[in-house]
Amino acid sequence: MSHAGSLLIIPSGIYGWRPNSIAEVIESDFAAVFAESADIRFLLLGTGRTMVLAPEPVRRMFAAEGLALEVMDTGAAVRTYNVLLAEDRPPAAALIAVD
Repeated sequence: MSHAGSLLIIPSGIYGWRPNSIAEVIESDFAAVFAESADIRFLLLGTGRTMVLAPEPVRRMFAAEGLALEVMDTGAAVRTYNVLLAEDRPPAAALIAVD
């Protein structure tokens, strides 16, 4: 399988994700994550080529919902996702495409 662009990986499947950069990320981009939050312990957020903090409103939203948000560059997020998957601990991930 191949996909051009950002991806959202949650228990129900793998979906194209709207943001093309961390600067474009808004709270509503995570609606599907919170809809499935009973099955998600934390979200890996890949921020593109470099690690950048998630916008403050997004960080506050995750904290308010009690869902951990792990922010890292997309390459690290993909590697971490694969390790967790191999350990039978499937995480959720929101991965901004690396241009």
